[in-house]
Amino acid sequence: MLWRTLFYILLVIVAIILLGWVFFDIFIYVAIAIVVSSILRPLTQYMAKAQLFNIRMPRLLAVIFSYLILVMFIAAFIVLFIPLISEQIEVISGVDYENLYDRATVPLQSFEHFLISNGLTTESEGFIVNNLRKSIIEIISNVKIGNILNDILAVTGQFLVGVLAVSFISFFFLYEMGSMRKKLISFIPNKYFEVTIAAYNKIERLLSNYLIGLLFQMFCIFSIASLGLGTLGIRYALTIALFAAVANLIPYMGPILGATFGIAVGVSTGTDLVTSQDYMFLVLKIAAVFGVVQLVDNIVLQPLIFSKSVKAHPLEIFIIIFAGASLAGIPGMVAAIPVYTVLRVSFSELYTGYRSYGIFKVQKK
Repeated sequence: MLWRTLFYILLVIVAIILLGWVFFDIFIYVAIAIVVSSILRPLTQYMAKAQLFNIRMPRLLAVIFSYLILVMFIAAFIVLFIPLISEQIEVISGVDYENLYDRATVPLQSFEHFLISNGLTTESEGFIVNNLRKSIIEIISNVKIGNILNDILAVTGQFLVGVLAVSFISFFFLYEMGSMRKKLISFIPNKYFEVTIAAYNKIERLLSNYLIGLLFQMFCIFSIASLGLGTLGIRYALTIALFAAVANLIPYMGPILGATFGIAVGVSTGTDLVTSQDYMFLVLKIAAVFGVVQLVDNIVLQPLIFSKSVKAHPLEIFIIIFAGASLAGIPGMVAAIPVYTVLRVSFSELYTGYRSYGIFKVQKK
């Protein structure tokens, strides 16, 4: 019966959602592993099929070399940030905090004087500044180094466990993808076979196009930002451009984060900045570069990636991204489009199967 079949499908979907909710960490590890394996699969397939002196590379070695290339990219990412971090540590360690505090409290002292001279308060001189100093001292005294170290160790341990889990799962996704796919297909009943295979192939194609589009978007943003910042003489142009490219994975918020990071780095590392006009000119230069990046991204890259790769309307994408943000914050925004693509294609293929293949039609005896 139609309603019985739909009930079973709905029951399976609810069960998957409940399992994902209960085993949320494992679900996240599997989701990240799927993304990693999807990114590395074309490279692995190319190396596994390539021949050197009529000898093919074993798939195991192809997977290992793919991981080594990924590790090299991550290492290059870290190396670009090391000089910037070391310089910022030197800047922070050389700050005269007493002098900085005195300069920061000058506007507060002027505000106090204004309140007292106009009879707007009965407090004595220095009541705002003294209360601020007491609050800062109280906050610092309540910070326990032991708790901070425990939190750092806990986060580090969880991160390492996550890295190991994702690496292990994605390794088997890459190495045994063909056999795993055959095993999954063998469990599909005959009357659902066509619609399931059609949905699987369409989902795989759309998600692959989406991931390739994201990589192309990151490359374009990195190229434009690094070229523009480097031409204008901004220090750490490659580091800022790389951060902007990665941050742009977060829809709508990413460009703002990239521009903010670029301005912060430019201002904090500008050794030749003297007057406020110099700072303003530097901020305008960085903002102009990111304005061009945002223009190209909005007019060319995003319509190409979102509308063409996942076959969805821009307004549809906008609503889905904000729905993901309301459910899970920034991770929800990043995962909104792939999850929506899977659900939309699944329901679309089920509907097509009902109309074309007749898989839900009642069989007359």
